[in-house]
Amino acid sequence: MNKKILFSLFALMPMVANAAIPYRVEQVKMPIPETPTGHDPESFAREHRFYIGGAYNFSMWSDYNDGAVSVNGKNTSSFDAVAGIRIYDTFRLEANYIRTNAEWDAFKLTSDMAFVNAIVDARIDNMYRLFRSQMIVPYVGAGVGLSWNSADGAHLDKKISPAAAALAGIAIEFGEHFTLDFGYRYMYMFEPKIDAISDFNPIAHQFRAGIRVNF
Repeated sequence: MNKKILFSLFALMPMVANAAIPYRVEQVKMPIPETPTGHDPESFAREHRFYIGGAYNFSMWSDYNDGAVSVNGKNTSSFDAVAGIRIYDTFRLEANYIRTNAEWDAFKLTSDMAFVNAIVDARIDNMYRLFRSQMIVPYVGAGVGLSWNSADGAHLDKKISPAAAALAGIAIEFGEHFTLDFGYRYMYMFEPKIDAISDFNPIAHQFRAGIRVNF
């Protein structure tokens, strides 16, 4: 074979190989996973799954009157310890420990309360990834729990009673790590069986202020 032809073929081989490389790269490139809408509902939750915090509660205890016995509720203060986990940017589960000092004109009720709350955060259109600058996040939630009770000035037949709560509020987020909480909680304690008072279920309207640390 003519040497000039062989030399020309060898010279063309690198050019052919280089032309094939982009095709091979295109073939093996993996597609980037995307959500169907292009939004990521776990953007914030994935980076800051857990949080802890505390809150101050100003509690207004409801009056009670069954026609024979009447007691007037007083205003008291209490504190929460808070720990939570974010399932999504818009949904979280939160555990509360509350040391409650409830008071009426005839007696006092001291309780250690534990709640588990399910809370929905109103982030804009579930698109926190696109709205990182959202600072005010309204929320609503509901919770169930137990109360370990002791009384001063009355006798209790039930030391442990179930409790329930509904809550709503506004969270103000300062960056990704600190959140201020301002909210309201309606707290209902099932009958602790106080002597001389039938069907007495302590009810509190609580106004809360607290802080959360996200990590």
